[in-house]
Amino acid sequence: MDLSIIIVSWEVKDLLRENLTALLNDSQNIELEIFVVDNNSSDGTVEMVRRDFSQVSLIKNTDNAGFAKANNQAIGKTKGKYILLLNPDMKVLPGTLEGMVRWMEEHQEAGVAGCRLITKSGQTVPHVRRFPSVLDQLSIVLKLPHLFPGILNAYLRTNFDYNREAEVDSIRGSFFMIRREALEKIGLLDEQFFIWFEEVDYCHRVKKAGWKVMYTPAVQCVDYVGQSFKLIKRGAAQKYFRDSMLKYFKKWHPAWQYLVLKIAWPIGQLIAFTGEKINLEVRAKT
Repeated sequence: MDLSIIIVSWEVKDLLRENLTALLNDSQNIELEIFVVDNNSSDGTVEMVRRDFSQVSLIKNTDNAGFAKANNQAIGKTKGKYILLLNPDMKVLPGTLEGMVRWMEEHQEAGVAGCRLITKSGQTVPHVRRFPSVLDQLSIVLKLPHLFPGILNAYLRTNFDYNREAEVDSIRGSFFMIRREALEKIGLLDEQFFIWFEEVDYCHRVKKAGWKVMYTPAVQCVDYVGQSFKLIKRGAAQKYFRDSMLKYFKKWHPAWQYLVLKIAWPIGQLIAFTGEKINLEVRAKT
């Protein structure tokens, strides 16, 4: 088996249908299997997959298990030489899958790799980042980019050349290809991360184990960017992000950095609340 594709889906039935159709249309020259793990969608996703894509292996959860745990449910069943974690709001282009498998064959040093992600109109989606540091995450928590727009340029690698292949710290989890040998050495995704930071954590583990995390522009994939995430209520999304950030720093960084961020979060929430209130008052007067 060349490739195992895992899609964790939640409330994006129509985009998932488009995704699966594109995958099956691009599978003529490689042997693949597709798993869909549905995190208790209420939009008819499960019925759609069962009715229209009988060749897809479906795992139906009775609650929202999050990204890491849901992927792990399927990873244990895969047989492919490579495992592709693919968001439901993605669309492969002709040759994407075959080209990416070929690229992995030619780059045995890559434990994890991602391709060029583009919008529907063809614009590159920036997604290569450095590993988080306490300073850049503190800036995010305290909303400093609103005052100093360039403060995160280094972290976000705003000068990264997406036309060139490169070893990087981390890539976006929406198109995340893992080599089987690396998976067997490193293990599954860390399920303490519900969403956010799980792919960063895995990239960290890949590098620690002696493999490379690579970006290649050799193939492209359309990314509709966070359609499931948009459905999460703002308060819940912030809680998931905060919890995952703190868990990441507790795992990988000195204790003082974890404590600094933990203390900073209530301050950041107060700043956000105050900013929203001021903005609402200004709007009310105009």
